[in-house]
Amino acid sequence: MTNEKYSSKTSSKRIPVTILTGFLGSGKTTLLNRILHENHGKRIAVIENEFGEVGVDNDLVVGAEEEIFEMNNGCICCTVRGDLIRILNSLLERRDKFDYILIETTGLADPGPVIQTFFYEENFREALSIDAVVTLVDAKHIETHINGNDKAKEQIAFADVILLNKADLVDAVTLDRLENTIHRVNAAAVIHRTVNAAIDMDQVLNQGGFDLDRALSVDPDFLQPEYPFEWAGLYQLQADAYDWTFKPGPDLYLNAALIPVTGEPDEVPLASIKTADLLFADEKNLVYPGTIIEPGLSLQQLKMEETESSFIFRIKQPGYYAVISEHHPDEFEAQIYNGIEPIKPVAVREFKHQHLHNEAVTSVGITIPGDLKLELVEGWLQILLKTQGQDIFRMKGVLSIQNCKERFIFQGVHMLFEGRFDRTWGEEERCNNLVFIGRHLNRELLNVGFKACLA
Repeated sequence: MTNEKYSSKTSSKRIPVTILTGFLGSGKTTLLNRILHENHGKRIAVIENEFGEVGVDNDLVVGAEEEIFEMNNGCICCTVRGDLIRILNSLLERRDKFDYILIETTGLADPGPVIQTFFYEENFREALSIDAVVTLVDAKHIETHINGNDKAKEQIAFADVILLNKADLVDAVTLDRLENTIHRVNAAAVIHRTVNAAIDMDQVLNQGGFDLDRALSVDPDFLQPEYPFEWAGLYQLQADAYDWTFKPGPDLYLNAALIPVTGEPDEVPLASIKTADLLFADEKNLVYPGTIIEPGLSLQQLKMEETESSFIFRIKQPGYYAVISEHHPDEFEAQIYNGIEPIKPVAVREFKHQHLHNEAVTSVGITIPGDLKLELVEGWLQILLKTQGQDIFRMKGVLSIQNCKERFIFQGVHMLFEGRFDRTWGEEERCNNLVFIGRHLNRELLNVGFKACLA
């Protein structure tokens, strides 16, 4: 695999793609609006990705004539990556309608897998090129984010251009320190200090191509596909019963598959890996210690005990079998015994494991009809931010206020809150859509508090 094969330098025949990323509340939507309203002469297709149950970013992109595609309730780099591929394929079917693509990722996204999409799909390599990864950084909160969330670091690490945004909220000494911190993560990125994401479009668009060498220096396994498992071992087994033992590991459950392999391979077959990739997205067969497992095309969820756990799998036909495991065997001190001694695999392969979001970080979406009293909304949000502001990474919404013809737009990050009226509702049905993203959110209390603001 050579870098030249996967080069993404912009050519006149390929459509440039800019990926906007940045942690929650950094100003991505603000920059997107600026790009769409600038007189740059480009016809832009926009793909938005919202980590939340209620999509509101589409409403926050105001007055845009460009075509906007929104993907809800997931992260481009996880569950809806298939949607990204589907939308890009759809766009390519009408490529004469636009000449530029913008992808705005959710604030919780690792941009790596998004970028990977353009390298894995052959038709994308031929038709599209990554012009740049543009990462926005919240100058007020980045030090908290970068110390407490790996995603903030990853977003900086993959950037070609970094906007150190909200520069007016900190002093010059702090900005210098932040630039040094950012450059320790990514020395090659160009940093611009901005307020309200105001920047010359020539410093964001037409950057000439994603730097693959930089991505590989950040993550040497960058071009390796991500799988929902970490390890595979190829075993040559005789017709017999085998003990599969585990010590306590990182989880109470371990997903694994035992797949028969045809022929006499000298490495873990690609067909088995592809089969396991499908199985790990299928229903799990929950099994307890002492249960007999038959090899086949099914995913086993092994329930671990607090002490050593032992399962039994029975081989009826001698031959080769692939064991595909969610975690590396070393994490559980996993061993396969033939009754006398442990059996070693004849070949092993390790994989780049799909990342998981911190389960403490969740989103709560609220959609209700009716008009709100603005003073009640502001009072509720002030109390909420005062008591839970550190745990609320991001909040945003479009609200219907009593006796007002205009929509009320609000956005917030941690304890900072901003609200304003924008365009009129017109013939659009008045409704309230808002979303909170943060740690340890109480869905019931948020719903009760918001409904108490109804007129």
